[in-house]
Amino acid sequence: MSQTQSKSDQPGSHQKVQFVEIPSDREGQRIDNFLSTQLKGVPKSRIYRILRKGEVRVNKARVKPEYKLKAGDLVRIPPVRVADAKEAPKPSQQLAELIEASVLYEDKKLMIINKPSGLAVHGGSGINLGLIETLRQVRPQEHFLELVHRLDRDTSGCIMVAKRRSMLRYLHEQLREGRVQKFYHALVEGRWPNRRKEVNAPLKKNELRSGERMVRVDESGKASRTQFRVLQRFSDCTLVEAKPITGRTHQIRVHAQYAGHGLVGDPKYGSDEFNRQMKERGFNRLFLHAAALEVRLPDAAKPLFVEAPLDLRLQQAMDRLDKS
Repeated sequence: MSQTQSKSDQPGSHQKVQFVEIPSDREGQRIDNFLSTQLKGVPKSRIYRILRKGEVRVNKARVKPEYKLKAGDLVRIPPVRVADAKEAPKPSQQLAELIEASVLYEDKKLMIINKPSGLAVHGGSGINLGLIETLRQVRPQEHFLELVHRLDRDTSGCIMVAKRRSMLRYLHEQLREGRVQKFYHALVEGRWPNRRKEVNAPLKKNELRSGERMVRVDESGKASRTQFRVLQRFSDCTLVEAKPITGRTHQIRVHAQYAGHGLVGDPKYGSDEFNRQMKERGFNRLFLHAAALEVRLPDAAKPLFVEAPLDLRLQQAMDRLDKS
């Protein structure tokens, strides 16, 4: 049972330290998502800040935002001053219809959605409305909707959303054990060689003074592997399939850059000049698409394989490219 030592006594503020014992039905939830439910109205950026500073403790120890809670964990939540909680922004009719039309697979416990490029998976850091907030408003009858994994804002394609906590825990275990296969399509600069089937290079995250995250190959970084396969060649670029074996931030983009073939439309790791040329040819966004995923659901006789079609504008731009 959840136990709270003290509660805030003014609306819109959380002015006293709280100690919350995690019940079994919260097991497997990320600490950042748990704090969002406990600290109503607190921006996600503020939650990340108190986690970074060590003001939040689990069993008296500091934890990272991705820490998965366990039943019986004792969470210390610090006092947090916030403005009165505002009503959540409502998605436009166009966005609501787009998300409903983007559902690729659904059952009682799971949804798989073809996330549009440009839509963040969740709000925070200046973003009021993400995929998960939109879904919760579009589907008010669903009492539980949680992201199973993440996609960068500019990356499109398959993303899983759990409709039951039991499914969330199950899929997190499948991801940890490498049993979920993810297949991305990326258009890269130049001629990717057939012999280059894998990039195995450690990656290290750096945060710039502006707060922007950059990732680079560094021997002191975390082990990272991506498998690549040529799908189609064009005169000055190549469509490749990228299958990440590990799941590091910006992994496919940095490994492609390291191999000498930056992604089309990548403002961080691609070629500015080539991106400018490709934009004139209709490529107005990062060309990275989570094209398919394969996962075995509980008690299923065979794995579920789901494909996400590429958005029409990118497909039309690619159809105009000269084949080599």
